[in-house]
Amino acid sequence: MQLATWNVNSLKVRLGHVQDWLRSNPVDVLCLQELKLTDENFPITEIAALGYTSHFTGQKTYNGVALLVNHAKVGEATDLVKNLPNFPDEQQRLITATIGGVRVVCGYFPNGQSLDSDKFVYKLNWLDALTHWLSDELQRHPQLALLGDYNIAPEDRDVHDPAKWEGSNLVSPQERQAFARLQGLGLRDTFRMFDQPEKTFSWWDYRMGAFRRNAGLRIDHVLASAALAERCTGCEIDRVPRTWEQPSDHTPVVATFKD
Repeated sequence: MQLATWNVNSLKVRLGHVQDWLRSNPVDVLCLQELKLTDENFPITEIAALGYTSHFTGQKTYNGVALLVNHAKVGEATDLVKNLPNFPDEQQRLITATIGGVRVVCGYFPNGQSLDSDKFVYKLNWLDALTHWLSDELQRHPQLALLGDYNIAPEDRDVHDPAKWEGSNLVSPQERQAFARLQGLGLRDTFRMFDQPEKTFSWWDYRMGAFRRNAGLRIDHVLASAALAERCTGCEIDRVPRTWEQPSDHTPVVATFKD
């Protein structure tokens, strides 16, 4: 079973990229973030033509998340939940379903903007609510994966220049502590379960030739419960879509699990 996550930074703009990538990488579930479109504009037909059922919660201009499910391989999604039940929020940031026996949680974590902003407070509160909710979900669903754009680089090795980023949003002690609390639930960072090349990132700014210089961050993650992590045979970041014309600033992360 392959689970993937990709912040596409506008599905309308990047639909062709998603289609091309799925043709070459027919994963069982693709979690998308930053749809930036409303539900009535979701490309259900185009995605269905690839053999995927779409489950989504959208929002105009901002946010929005989706689960694309290869139903012929893993069956239909069940027990669908949109957003955090314990955190009333107009921002569409989370979608969850049980797929092929795995509870798949797709999240677009708040960015936070800066450490002195209200958005950073919102980010920490959202993360706290997510952690509490997942604690209960894990009791009901021992096989659980949390995928998405976390907007957190958990360690200095996940940052191209730690000194330059020190004290900044995405790498702050508060955010890293929140990431550690998720791990404290028993969730494992599947990427770090395996030997990986140094300076492997999932996001690069559009500005100043960041991708060309590999000046990136690893902020897109696949965390797996202890029971699911035992089945994990690999996790990779696919840099190729970031080389395409008009790419997202993020690129897919794919984790593979044995039956």
